[in-house]
Amino acid sequence: MRCATFIAVAVAALSGGVAADKAADFQKHVSKWLPQNAGSGHDISTKREVQTRNGTKPRFLNSKTKKFAVDGANLPEINFDVGESYAGSLPITGKKGEKDNLFFWFFPSEDGHITDEITVWLNGGPGCSSLSGFLTENGPVLWQDGTLAPVKNPYSWHKLTNMIWIEQPVGTGFSLGTPSARDEIELATQFRGFWKNFIDTFDQLKGAKTYLTGESYAGAYVPYIANSFLLQNDTEYFNLKGISINDPVIGDDNLQFSITQVPYNTYWANLLHHSDETISKINQLYESSGQANYTRKWFTFPPPQEPFPKVPDEDQHVSDIIQNSLTSNNPCYNVYHISDQCPTVYGHLGGVNVGDYVPPGAQVYFQRADVQKAIHAPPIGTKWQQCGGNNGSVFPHGDASPGAAIDGTLKNIIERTNNTIVGSGALDALLQTNGTLFALQNVTWHGKQGFSSFPKTPFFVPDHQDRNQGALGPKGNIGVYVKERGLTFYDVQLAGHEVPGYSLSGGYRMLQQLLGRIDDLSSKKPLF
Repeated sequence: MRCATFIAVAVAALSGGVAADKAADFQKHVSKWLPQNAGSGHDISTKREVQTRNGTKPRFLNSKTKKFAVDGANLPEINFDVGESYAGSLPITGKKGEKDNLFFWFFPSEDGHITDEITVWLNGGPGCSSLSGFLTENGPVLWQDGTLAPVKNPYSWHKLTNMIWIEQPVGTGFSLGTPSARDEIELATQFRGFWKNFIDTFDQLKGAKTYLTGESYAGAYVPYIANSFLLQNDTEYFNLKGISINDPVIGDDNLQFSITQVPYNTYWANLLHHSDETISKINQLYESSGQANYTRKWFTFPPPQEPFPKVPDEDQHVSDIIQNSLTSNNPCYNVYHISDQCPTVYGHLGGVNVGDYVPPGAQVYFQRADVQKAIHAPPIGTKWQQCGGNNGSVFPHGDASPGAAIDGTLKNIIERTNNTIVGSGALDALLQTNGTLFALQNVTWHGKQGFSSFPKTPFFVPDHQDRNQGALGPKGNIGVYVKERGLTFYDVQLAGHEVPGYSLSGGYRMLQQLLGRIDDLSSKKPLF
């Protein structure tokens, strides 16, 4: 397969340096690859069709949870009953008068027999709302960019397990308060305080098997929170059983943000319409910088069983050459999904980055007062943002954590759970497949370093009936994966940065493995 070939031959590298502020460095990297355009929006609404409730008895409704209950039959713009759910804010500590809170939206599983597990979803940023994942990737309501109205998501993760989407850290979305975390350890402590309050409120979940999932900068959040759970040795509240992260920030900045650029753009040269001159020039610079030789030595399967040395610096002209070619050929170039073309489609959650196109008169869904009232968002009138935080930076002092693949955090999770999944979308140019894979090749777990073979086993999604023409997922061999010693790495060939959104069925299948419903991603068991 083409994807397997790319993983085998395309190249990346790992630097020994540690950034003083991983969050700031990541944002600089994001900004570098964004088109420089801006605008303002237009109101899009749909005819509402009121439907009756399904009549089932709420499983989690009681005196403690009543104030969080959401009327699933009367959510603005949504013409179907989403079922039982609970939303609102809980404090990050047990202190009386605590003002720092995290906002959540909790959906009990559609399968009423699932009572002993819960899965958490976190978006990244840092400072991006998990309600983005809820509405555009893996929630029961799917309202993807460029579509007129929300639809039922047949691949919603709450069909498999109890699901909760949490806006964190403090300062993200509706999670009001004063951001104070200086690193991922402090962030994890705050999350753990919230989680205990959540479990005490929804106490039927005490002792439940807990799975943490997320993408992008949640590649930093999830492992540190997971490790924090494990260190508590408290299965009543923190019964961690596995994690999954896709397109994650886990390793050294040079590895994930720069060194893969030349081989990646060479591989996708036809799609991106790079000229022969451009490809020749960047490859010459790649060779002269020493990065190519470094990769030939260290990007092997299995890798040398020793810590990788510092990566040679990228030639200072490489990024400029690539960026000029990309934006000249495609002014709507999307670093998160490189096959996108003009026009830029609008999303109902507003822009993600500074300069994102927003059409005139646009209305952001979660900024609407009726929506905020329906989900108990505090206070009504909050100017919710998809990314960026509601109170400036969510890391006002920077994020000093080195990365889960560097400091032993990821190693501990793999060895303690034997259920860790890391994924990537091949069309994501921001955090490229081989950068993540190379970072993992420098991690030692269960006595060996890295994977012994590159991903080549087909990632298979069984044939299944299309349940909703407004929410379709691929079938058949959608990518490749490798699974060794409790760690799975997968790559979805036609997915971008937000893998569960670009590959609805692929994300659903991955969750089935995480939850133990299937053994691996080549399973032929039915999808539904």
